[in-house]
Amino acid sequence: MSERPDSEPAAEPARHRPIRSFVLRQGRLTPAQQRAFDEHWARFGREPAGQPVDWDAVFDRKARRVLEIGFGNGEALRWAAGRHPDWDFVGIEVHRPGVGRLLNGLAEDGRDNARLYCHDAVEVLRHDFSEGSLDEVRIWFPDPWHKKRHNKRRLVQPEFVALLATRIRPGGRLHLATDWEAYAEHMHEVMDANPDFRNEAGPGQASPRPDTRPQTHFETRGQRLGHGVWDLLYQRT
Repeated sequence: MSERPDSEPAAEPARHRPIRSFVLRQGRLTPAQQRAFDEHWARFGREPAGQPVDWDAVFDRKARRVLEIGFGNGEALRWAAGRHPDWDFVGIEVHRPGVGRLLNGLAEDGRDNARLYCHDAVEVLRHDFSEGSLDEVRIWFPDPWHKKRHNKRRLVQPEFVALLATRIRPGGRLHLATDWEAYAEHMHEVMDANPDFRNEAGPGQASPRPDTRPQTHFETRGQRLGHGVWDLLYQRT
């Protein structure tokens, strides 16, 4: 029998857990989505490198580079890759079924100008992209976290915007879009306080939807119900 210690061992210090802007709802992959990972991930997928990636080497060319954060089911990114074959696109999404769906779509279209991460966007942006390596970042319809106690989970926060400012080249663009008015107001407040960005429509103003963002089926249905949509376009100064 072991001897009883004179005192209890010291408790391990609590680990700091960063606030996440998402809840990981993986869902169940359909057989087609699982095949997409099996057959197409090697072509389109990217594992976090943990260091700046040479994107010109990845795409075997030098082109306009656009990052979409939280692409959902990939509808907009697939559309953009087809509409702008002379641009290169990188997408980040944590929801595996959505990634699988886009993998299938890109393969079906025969596109080679898109690469996908299934990982946390903040970590990828911080480590895999060098300063000034992006021409545009798109964050369309992120989770609004509409309950006040959850507002701190919103992706568009001062610290994240400061990180974006280091990764978008001067003269580049940050395009935010939301269908939640309170989140649009929050975005304006955060963005207008950052001196590295200039609102293309003027402080506190939204812009008309540019032709680089397609109108989704969800958005069309919402507009029929009287829901608003706000596009916020900011130039990196």
